Amino acid sequence: MTNPDFVDLPVVVAGLGVSGISAARVLRDLGARVTVVDGGSSDGLRARAAELEALGATVRLGDGDTLPEGTRLIVTSPGWPPNSPLFAAAEAAGVEVWGDVELAWRLRRPLPATGEPAPWLAVTGTNGKTTTVQMLASILTAAGKRTAAVGNVGVSVLDAVLAEEPYDVLAVELSSYQLHWAPSLRPYSAAVLNLAPDHLDWHGSMEAYAADKGRIYEGNVVACVYNLADPATEALVREADVEEGCRAIGFGLGAPGPSNFGVVDGLLVDRAFVEDRAKNAAELGAVEDVNPPAPHNITNALAAAALARAYGVEPKAVREGLRAFRPDAHRIAEVGVVDEVTYIDDSKATNTHAAAASLAAFRPIVWIAGGLAKGATFDDLVQGSAERLRAVVLIGEDRALIREALERHAPDVPVIEAAEGQTGAVAMTEVVRTAASLARSGDTVLLAPACASMDMFTNYGERGDLFAAAVRQLADPGE
Repeated sequence: MTNPDFVDLPVVVAGLGVSGISAARVLRDLGARVTVVDGGSSDGLRARAAELEALGATVRLGDGDTLPEGTRLIVTSPGWPPNSPLFAAAEAAGVEVWGDVELAWRLRRPLPATGEPAPWLAVTGTNGKTTTVQMLASILTAAGKRTAAVGNVGVSVLDAVLAEEPYDVLAVELSSYQLHWAPSLRPYSAAVLNLAPDHLDWHGSMEAYAADKGRIYEGNVVACVYNLADPATEALVREADVEEGCRAIGFGLGAPGPSNFGVVDGLLVDRAFVEDRAKNAAELGAVEDVNPPAPHNITNALAAAALARAYGVEPKAVREGLRAFRPDAHRIAEVGVVDEVTYIDDSKATNTHAAAASLAAFRPIVWIAGGLAKGATFDDLVQGSAERLRAVVLIGEDRALIREALERHAPDVPVIEAAEGQTGAVAMTEVVRTAASLARSGDTVLLAPACASMDMFTNYGERGDLFAAAVRQLADPGE
């Protein structure tokens, strides 16, 4: 699989995580001379290093800052921040820095049927990316296309573009990190679902974060899909340099105007990709076809539908794809009903924007919140959700920030703080029992922490799994 553009090219791969290992393997197959650098030196990293060294790569652990002499290209893992000393050295030496998405974009191969590479239908946003991309892949599959959800989800984007059996079209989830390092990316159509402060420590400012998100619209061919309820997403469309004829397509929960997608009498409606859109609309399905039919998830479905319709998918396939879609674990997943109280796991709600969407879907709520705030503030979240709250159980290192917001904006809502110092299953069992004691028949106990999990749990997945296990134990104490 050698490629003349890469044979004997001295390339540095920054980071020995999943994407770094994938990039290193691909670059070695292409014939490049690969050096992998990582600032860590743990046993796990040494084991990964040994695997890559067996493939002919050089691995340098314990120093991720120094640019190896003679380097002509850096391929970085998404999480490495732009202000890393390695990249400052690269800039001084005139060395380009790509991410794995940029590498994948440049390695695309033409499809036999068209002579062109498979189109990318791309999705970004602060929240909802994974769900929307998976919905989109389900719709494309229902339309008879060979496709995959790739990028930050499912199949590696590098593996997808190099697959032995090529894909017809790709549903691509892209983070702000990946977009930052993908200067030549030009999707067929793309969507920005929403914008809220996140990862500002990496980007440096909200303006820089938004600008990186907006890169997804560059060079779009058919449609730039934006959120009618989030003016910042439309502003990014206005700033984008797109192909002639590319259209701005909005989506929202209201009745849609021409060129938009929306909801009318419980139906999902397209007034963009129809003849005489000033007068006509296409029915794409019903709200009940969306799983779960929470407001934010309906907007995810509309964004997925807009990208699919931009690609030419018929309305029938949109409905079939949405009906076939099943959300991943830890995304507003019902894990049990005990004593007429419903328990919902939305451990994936690791920031305030995601938690707000989850809180808007239920009432009354006993809310389990807290963890690592990542610099977030909680006044807007609490103020917007106060009337839905029965009680709150706080956990985690930055619980005080949420407690103070509750004191300001929901002073009458009972707040109980879980014991400090506990982690893992012990902590979550206590939290669920406390929440159960506060709930009444018909209530929802909602794990939507609005924070990262690593202060008490390995990751958000473990946090959600332990929540579900504690609920099962509540239902059957002998379990």
